[in-house]
Amino acid sequence: MMIARLLSIVFLLALGMAIPAGLTQRALAQAPDGGAQRPGAVAPSDKDDNPAATSPAPSRGPAATLERLFERLAAAKTPEEAKGIANLIQRRWARSGSATADLLMTRAQTAMKAKQLELAIELLDRVITLEPDWAEGWNQRANALFLAGDPIRSMLDIGETLKREPRHYGAMMGLGTILRQQGDDKRAMVAYRRALEIYPQLEAVKSAVDSLKIDVDGRDA
Repeated sequence: MMIARLLSIVFLLALGMAIPAGLTQRALAQAPDGGAQRPGAVAPSDKDDNPAATSPAPSRGPAATLERLFERLAAAKTPEEAKGIANLIQRRWARSGSATADLLMTRAQTAMKAKQLELAIELLDRVITLEPDWAEGWNQRANALFLAGDPIRSMLDIGETLKREPRHYGAMMGLGTILRQQGDDKRAMVAYRRALEIYPQLEAVKSAVDSLKIDVDGRDA
């Protein structure tokens, strides 16, 4: 029941719908061990597609520039072309506008690579406190929590990411992975297809959709 409630929260966030007052707090209160980390989860292989703080700083442009990049991403004809455009988008996502937050993010990424997950989560807590509107801060903490074996809080952070950047295909892909692990293939397919609407050439998601298609849609779909 608790997992189903959390999944509902994330889907409401992803669709830009209002969450009933107190729903998130009740779900967290019901989480096992207060939502403590539970080791043993396997990280999705695509997490390197979100290189926050590892890319060089891009030149700041108007929001229209990002909109144009997403248009080009949707229209890309090959995976190679799409990857180049996605890298430009991710570079923009990776900059908070705060030198302190960017430095903390760099340290958190280093800690994650070294499998120092408690340290990474602590650093990302500080990032989110400093820059609560930065979608990538929430996304990277979702990654760290997933690696630490805490899919419940990871899903909640994915929801916060999508609230701030509804086009975050990496967060949608991570959500699909967690849903699939939870045995909710239908909602996983929804998340994967939402990601493909934005990034149609994303090979990892295309493969996931193909592997789920018969079970979710049926043989005649």
